Amino acid sequence: MKQTTKTVIHPVAKQSAPKLKKGKYSDGHPLDDLHYLECKLILNGDRFTSVNSFYEFAKLVKQAAAVADVDFSRKGFKDLRPAIREVLFLDTADFRLYNNAFILRRRQDYVDGFAVGDPEIVFKFRHPDLQKAAEMDVRPKIAGDYQIKFKAEALPLKDKIGGYRILFSHNAQFPLSAIHDDDPMAMSTLVRMLPALETLKLNPEDKIELVNQTAVEEVLLDIGMLDFGKGVQAKSNVAVWRTRGNQKQLVGEFAFQAKMERRSELHAVAKLRCEQFFIAIQHVAEQWLALGTTKTGAVYRLKGNPPTAHE
Repeated sequence: MKQTTKTVIHPVAKQSAPKLKKGKYSDGHPLDDLHYLECKLILNGDRFTSVNSFYEFAKLVKQAAAVADVDFSRKGFKDLRPAIREVLFLDTADFRLYNNAFILRRRQDYVDGFAVGDPEIVFKFRHPDLQKAAEMDVRPKIAGDYQIKFKAEALPLKDKIGGYRILFSHNAQFPLSAIHDDDPMAMSTLVRMLPALETLKLNPEDKIELVNQTAVEEVLLDIGMLDFGKGVQAKSNVAVWRTRGNQKQLVGEFAFQAKMERRSELHAVAKLRCEQFFIAIQHVAEQWLALGTTKTGAVYRLKGNPPTAHE
Protein backbone atom coordinates (compact mmCIF):
# COMPACT_ATOMS: atom_id res chain seq x y z
CA MET A 1 0.00 0.00 0.00
CA LYS A 2 2.83 2.41 0.74
CA GLN A 3 4.26 2.04 -2.76
CA THR A 4 0.84 2.60 -4.36
CA THR A 5 0.27 5.72 -2.28
CA LYS A 6 3.61 7.23 -3.27
CA THR A 7 3.05 6.51 -6.96
CA VAL A 8 -0.25 8.36 -6.89
CA ILE A 9 0.91 11.28 -4.78
CA HIS A 10 3.98 12.64 -6.49
CA PRO A 11 2.26 14.15 -9.57
CA VAL A 12 -0.34 15.78 -7.34
CA ALA A 13 2.21 17.24 -4.94
CA LYS A 14 4.00 19.02 -7.79
CA GLN A 15 0.95 21.06 -8.75
CA SER A 16 1.49 24.76 -8.12
CA ALA A 17 -0.97 26.61 -5.91
CA PRO A 18 -2.95 29.34 -7.68
CA LYS A 19 -1.84 32.89 -7.03
CA LEU A 20 -4.26 35.51 -5.82
CA LYS A 21 -4.04 38.82 -7.67
CA LYS A 22 -4.16 41.86 -5.42
CA GLY A 23 -7.35 43.87 -5.47
CA LYS A 24 -9.90 45.74 -3.40
CA TYR A 25 -13.59 45.65 -2.66
CA SER A 26 -15.80 48.63 -3.47
CA ASP A 27 -15.03 50.32 -0.14
CA GLY A 28 -11.27 50.03 -0.63
CA HIS A 29 -10.79 47.06 1.71
CA PRO A 30 -8.13 44.66 0.33
CA LEU A 31 -9.31 41.26 -0.91
CA ASP A 32 -9.47 38.57 1.74
CA ASP A 33 -6.68 35.99 1.52
CA LEU A 34 -6.77 32.29 2.34
CA HIS A 35 -6.30 31.50 6.02
CA TYR A 36 -7.63 27.93 6.22
CA LEU A 37 -6.84 24.63 4.55
CA GLU A 38 -9.63 22.11 5.05
CA CYS A 39 -9.64 18.56 3.69
CA LYS A 40 -12.86 16.57 3.46
CA LEU A 41 -13.89 13.04 2.60
CA ILE A 42 -17.58 12.46 2.01
CA LEU A 43 -18.60 9.07 3.38
CA ASN A 44 -21.47 6.67 2.89
CA GLY A 45 -24.09 7.62 5.49
CA ASP A 46 -25.28 4.01 5.88
CA ARG A 47 -21.91 3.15 7.43
CA PHE A 48 -22.93 5.02 10.60
CA THR A 49 -25.10 2.84 12.79
CA SER A 50 -23.82 3.78 16.27
CA VAL A 51 -21.11 5.77 18.02
CA ASN A 52 -18.79 2.81 17.44
CA SER A 53 -18.79 3.74 13.74
CA PHE A 54 -16.86 6.91 14.62
CA TYR A 55 -14.29 4.92 16.60
CA GLU A 56 -13.97 2.44 13.73
CA PHE A 57 -13.13 5.26 11.34
CA ALA A 58 -10.59 6.68 13.80
CA LYS A 59 -8.67 3.40 13.44
CA LEU A 60 -8.53 3.94 9.68
CA VAL A 61 -7.21 7.47 10.24
CA LYS A 62 -4.44 6.08 12.44
CA GLN A 63 -3.58 3.53 9.75
CA ALA A 64 -3.42 6.17 6.99
CA ALA A 65 -1.36 8.50 9.20
CA ALA A 66 1.25 5.76 9.65
CA VAL A 67 1.45 5.32 5.85
CA ALA A 68 2.05 9.05 5.35
CA ASP A 69 4.48 9.52 8.27
CA VAL A 70 2.00 11.80 10.05
CA ASP A 71 1.47 11.76 13.80
CA PHE A 72 -2.11 11.06 14.90
CA SER A 73 -2.90 11.41 18.59
CA ARG A 74 -6.15 10.51 20.34
CA LYS A 75 -4.95 11.98 23.64
CA GLY A 76 -7.71 14.12 25.12
CA PHE A 77 -10.27 12.86 22.58
CA LYS A 78 -11.07 9.32 23.73
CA ASP A 79 -13.69 10.35 26.30
CA LEU A 80 -15.53 12.84 24.08
CA ARG A 81 -19.15 12.25 23.14
CA PRO A 82 -20.76 13.24 19.83
CA ALA A 83 -22.07 16.79 19.48
CA ILE A 84 -25.47 17.45 17.91
CA ARG A 85 -26.35 20.35 15.60
CA GLU A 86 -29.37 21.17 13.48
CA VAL A 87 -28.51 22.51 10.01
CA LEU A 88 -31.09 24.32 7.86
CA PHE A 89 -30.37 25.27 4.24
CA LEU A 90 -32.30 28.20 2.84
CA ASP A 91 -32.85 29.02 -0.84
CA THR A 92 -35.46 29.89 -3.45
CA ALA A 93 -37.64 27.10 -4.83
CA ASP A 94 -35.51 26.98 -8.00
CA PHE A 95 -32.24 26.95 -6.02
CA ARG A 96 -31.18 30.38 -7.29
CA LEU A 97 -28.52 30.81 -4.60
CA TYR A 98 -26.92 27.39 -4.92
CA ASN A 99 -26.99 27.45 -8.72
CA ASN A 100 -24.91 30.63 -8.52
CA ALA A 101 -22.38 29.20 -6.02
CA PHE A 102 -23.95 30.74 -2.89
CA ILE A 103 -24.89 28.75 0.21
CA LEU A 104 -27.04 30.09 3.05
CA ARG A 105 -27.61 28.02 6.16
CA ARG A 106 -28.54 28.28 9.82
CA ARG A 107 -26.89 26.11 12.48
CA GLN A 108 -28.11 25.45 16.00
CA ASP A 109 -26.21 23.57 18.71
CA TYR A 110 -28.00 21.10 20.97
CA VAL A 111 -26.86 19.78 24.37
CA ASP A 112 -28.73 16.94 26.09
CA GLY A 113 -31.56 17.36 23.60
CA PHE A 114 -32.04 21.12 24.08
CA ALA A 115 -31.06 24.04 21.86
CA VAL A 116 -28.27 26.15 23.38
CA GLY A 117 -26.72 29.44 22.40
CA ASP A 118 -27.51 31.77 19.53
CA PRO A 119 -28.20 30.14 16.15
CA GLU A 120 -25.42 30.88 13.67
CA ILE A 121 -25.96 32.11 10.13
CA VAL A 122 -23.35 30.97 7.58
CA PHE A 123 -23.26 32.65 4.18
CA LYS A 124 -20.69 31.44 1.69
CA PHE A 125 -19.59 31.71 -1.90
CA ARG A 126 -17.90 28.48 -2.99
CA HIS A 127 -16.16 28.26 -6.35
CA PRO A 128 -13.23 26.39 -7.99
CA ASP A 129 -11.72 29.70 -9.16
CA LEU A 130 -9.64 31.33 -6.40
CA GLN A 131 -9.83 34.83 -7.85
CA LYS A 132 -13.61 34.72 -8.29
CA ALA A 133 -14.04 33.43 -4.76
CA ALA A 134 -11.81 36.17 -3.31
CA GLU A 135 -13.44 38.99 -5.29
CA MET A 136 -16.92 38.09 -4.05
CA ASP A 137 -17.47 40.41 -1.08
CA VAL A 138 -19.43 38.23 1.36
CA ARG A 139 -19.32 40.75 4.24
CA PRO A 140 -22.78 41.25 5.74
CA LYS A 141 -24.31 44.62 6.57
CA ILE A 142 -25.35 43.99 10.15
CA ALA A 143 -25.09 45.90 13.40
CA GLY A 144 -23.20 43.18 15.24
CA ASP A 145 -19.93 41.33 14.83
CA TYR A 146 -19.22 38.80 12.12
CA GLN A 147 -16.34 36.53 11.16
CA ILE A 148 -14.85 35.98 7.70
CA LYS A 149 -13.28 32.62 6.87
CA PHE A 150 -11.64 32.09 3.49
CA LYS A 151 -10.81 28.43 2.98
CA ALA A 152 -9.17 26.17 0.43
CA GLU A 153 -11.23 22.99 0.62
CA ALA A 154 -9.69 19.77 -0.71
CA LEU A 155 -12.05 17.01 -1.83
CA PRO A 156 -11.34 13.73 -3.64
CA LEU A 157 -11.74 13.61 -7.40
CA LYS A 158 -15.35 13.09 -8.44
CA ASP A 159 -14.92 9.69 -10.09
CA LYS A 160 -11.89 7.96 -8.56
CA ILE A 161 -9.67 7.85 -5.53
CA GLY A 162 -6.01 8.85 -5.45
CA GLY A 163 -6.18 12.58 -6.13
CA TYR A 164 -7.92 15.74 -5.05
CA ARG A 165 -9.71 18.83 -6.33
CA ILE A 166 -9.90 22.23 -4.68
CA LEU A 167 -12.89 24.46 -3.99
CA PHE A 168 -12.45 27.91 -2.48
CA SER A 169 -15.02 28.79 0.16
CA HIS A 170 -15.42 32.45 1.15
CA ASN A 171 -17.56 32.48 4.30
CA ALA A 172 -19.25 35.00 6.56
CA GLN A 173 -20.54 33.81 9.94
CA PHE A 174 -22.67 35.76 12.40
CA PRO A 175 -25.30 35.13 15.08
CA LEU A 176 -28.98 35.22 14.18
CA SER A 177 -29.49 37.84 16.91
CA ALA A 178 -27.47 40.31 14.78
CA ILE A 179 -30.46 40.50 12.41
CA HIS A 180 -32.97 42.97 13.80
CA ASP A 181 -35.56 42.93 11.01
CA ASP A 182 -39.04 41.63 11.79
CA ASP A 183 -38.76 39.04 9.03
CA PRO A 184 -35.06 38.03 8.88
CA MET A 185 -35.59 35.55 6.05
CA ALA A 186 -37.58 37.86 3.76
CA MET A 187 -35.88 38.39 0.40
CA SER A 188 -35.73 42.16 0.91
CA THR A 189 -34.00 41.62 4.25
CA LEU A 190 -31.49 39.15 2.84
CA VAL A 191 -30.48 41.31 -0.10
CA ARG A 192 -30.04 44.32 2.17
CA MET A 193 -28.09 42.29 4.74
CA LEU A 194 -26.03 40.32 2.17
CA PRO A 195 -25.20 42.73 -0.68
CA ALA A 196 -23.42 39.94 -2.59
CA LEU A 197 -26.87 38.59 -3.46
CA GLU A 198 -27.58 41.72 -5.51
CA THR A 199 -25.65 40.05 -8.33
CA LEU A 200 -28.54 37.57 -8.69
CA LYS A 201 -31.13 40.29 -9.42
CA LEU A 202 -33.62 38.63 -7.09
CA ASN A 203 -37.21 39.76 -7.07
CA PRO A 204 -38.43 41.13 -3.72
CA GLU A 205 -41.42 38.80 -4.12
CA ASP A 206 -39.16 35.73 -4.26
CA LYS A 207 -39.42 33.50 -1.23
CA ILE A 208 -36.63 31.94 0.77
CA GLU A 209 -37.59 28.54 2.10
CA LEU A 210 -36.16 25.39 3.63
CA VAL A 211 -34.37 23.43 0.91
CA ASN A 212 -36.41 20.32 0.06
CA GLN A 213 -38.39 20.92 3.28
CA THR A 214 -35.59 19.09 5.08
CA ALA A 215 -34.00 19.84 8.43
CA VAL A 216 -30.65 18.12 8.89
CA GLU A 217 -29.36 16.66 12.13
CA GLU A 218 -25.58 16.57 12.33
CA VAL A 219 -23.87 14.17 14.72
CA LEU A 220 -20.17 15.09 14.98
CA LEU A 221 -17.28 13.65 16.98
CA ASP A 222 -13.77 15.08 17.27
CA ILE A 223 -11.52 12.02 17.00
CA GLY A 224 -7.92 13.22 17.23
CA MET A 225 -5.12 15.63 16.34
CA LEU A 226 -3.05 15.29 13.17
CA ASP A 227 0.50 16.67 13.25
CA PHE A 228 2.08 17.25 9.84
CA GLY A 229 5.29 18.72 11.24
CA LYS A 230 6.75 22.23 11.02
CA GLY A 231 4.10 23.44 13.48
CA VAL A 232 1.15 22.48 11.26
CA GLN A 233 -1.53 20.67 13.25
CA ALA A 234 -5.17 19.98 12.49
CA LYS A 235 -8.01 18.67 14.62
CA SER A 236 -9.94 15.95 12.81
CA ASN A 237 -13.55 14.92 13.16
CA VAL A 238 -16.12 12.54 11.74
CA ALA A 239 -19.76 13.47 11.23
CA VAL A 240 -22.95 11.98 9.86
CA TRP A 241 -25.87 13.98 8.47
CA ARG A 242 -29.40 12.60 8.69
CA THR A 243 -32.85 14.04 8.18
CA ARG A 244 -34.82 15.03 11.24
CA GLY A 245 -38.04 13.08 11.62
CA ASN A 246 -37.42 9.90 9.65
CA GLN A 247 -33.69 9.80 10.53
CA LYS A 248 -32.65 9.00 6.95
CA GLN A 249 -28.86 8.77 6.77
CA LEU A 250 -27.65 11.20 4.09
CA VAL A 251 -23.86 11.26 4.12
CA GLY A 252 -20.95 11.12 6.50
CA GLU A 253 -17.80 13.21 6.46
CA PHE A 254 -14.23 13.00 7.68
CA ALA A 255 -12.58 16.42 7.87
CA PHE A 256 -9.55 18.22 9.24
CA GLN A 257 -8.60 21.87 9.10
CA ALA A 258 -5.40 23.84 9.57
CA LYS A 259 -5.33 27.59 10.13
CA MET A 260 -2.54 29.89 8.99
CA GLU A 261 -2.00 33.64 9.22
CA ARG A 262 -0.49 33.61 5.75
CA ARG A 263 -0.07 30.95 3.09
CA SER A 264 3.70 30.99 3.44
CA GLU A 265 3.26 29.44 6.89
CA LEU A 266 2.18 26.17 5.26
CA HIS A 267 5.68 24.70 5.02
CA ALA A 268 6.44 22.59 1.93
CA VAL A 269 7.23 19.51 4.04
CA ALA A 270 3.99 19.79 6.01
CA LYS A 271 2.02 20.43 2.81
CA LEU A 272 3.47 17.30 1.20
CA ARG A 273 2.65 15.18 4.27
CA CYS A 274 -0.87 16.60 4.25
CA GLU A 275 -1.30 15.61 0.62
CA GLN A 276 0.17 12.17 1.25
CA PHE A 277 -2.15 11.60 4.18
CA PHE A 278 -5.20 12.76 2.21
CA ILE A 279 -4.38 10.30 -0.57
CA ALA A 280 -3.58 7.51 1.90
CA ILE A 281 -6.87 7.86 3.79
CA GLN A 282 -8.75 7.56 0.49
CA HIS A 283 -7.11 4.18 -0.13
CA VAL A 284 -7.45 2.94 3.44
CA ALA A 285 -11.10 4.01 3.72
CA GLU A 286 -12.10 3.26 0.12
CA GLN A 287 -15.12 1.16 1.17
CA TRP A 288 -16.48 4.11 3.14
CA LEU A 289 -16.23 6.78 0.42
CA ALA A 290 -19.10 8.49 -1.41
CA LEU A 291 -17.46 10.19 -4.39
CA GLY A 292 -18.90 13.03 -6.46
CA THR A 293 -20.91 14.89 -3.85
CA THR A 294 -20.70 17.19 -0.84
CA LYS A 295 -22.83 17.35 2.30
CA THR A 296 -24.66 20.38 0.89
CA GLY A 297 -25.11 18.68 -2.47
CA ALA A 298 -26.68 15.65 -0.79
CA VAL A 299 -29.38 17.85 0.76
CA TYR A 300 -30.10 19.68 -2.49
CA ARG A 301 -30.43 16.40 -4.42
CA LEU A 302 -32.76 14.73 -1.95
CA LYS A 303 -35.86 14.95 -4.16
CA GLY A 304 -34.28 14.25 -7.53
CA ASN A 305 -34.04 17.85 -8.69
CA PRO A 306 -30.27 18.30 -9.16
CA PRO A 307 -29.02 21.88 -9.10
CA THR A 308 -26.26 23.19 -11.36
CA ALA A 309 -23.79 24.09 -8.62
CA HIS A 310 -20.11 24.94 -9.03
CA GLU A 311 -19.02 22.03 -6.82
